[in-house]
Amino acid sequence: MCNVAKPVIEAGGLMPLGGSEMTGGYKGYGLAMLVEIFCGILAGSDYGPNIRRWKSTERVANLGQCFIAVDPDCFAPGFVDRMSDLMDTCRNLTPAEGEDDVVLVAGDPERRHMNMCDKKGGIPYHPNQIKFGVELAKSLKVEPMKIITN
Repeated sequence: MCNVAKPVIEAGGLMPLGGSEMTGGYKGYGLAMLVEIFCGILAGSDYGPNIRRWKSTERVANLGQCFIAVDPDCFAPGFVDRMSDLMDTCRNLTPAEGEDDVVLVAGDPERRHMNMCDKKGGIPYHPNQIKFGVELAKSLKVEPMKIITN
């Protein structure tokens, strides 16, 4: 067992996906295979080594997508309460050294961003986006966007 993983494993912790079998590395392989099956094979799209290389434009990418709807009521009862408990458990974990004061779960960063946009009264843009928009408007001879600064 790897010296770095030993304290985590002995304390009952989970290691991230990937790596050796001792730390659950095979799970990453299995999840990757599911993505290939759902988004490539089932979708009738390219998969594995058949996928077009990044930035290659000699052929259509032919990338598939898969959307799955799951009714949690078809499984064990109490989904909402159990899921809320899991989210609260994760949020109450001690953050990694040097990280924010709280652990975030899926959706938390987006909610923070939405709250910030609501407080500012809109979506803040990077100065380069504003500059590009103004220059594009000039080149197209159309009225530039109205810019509000706060």
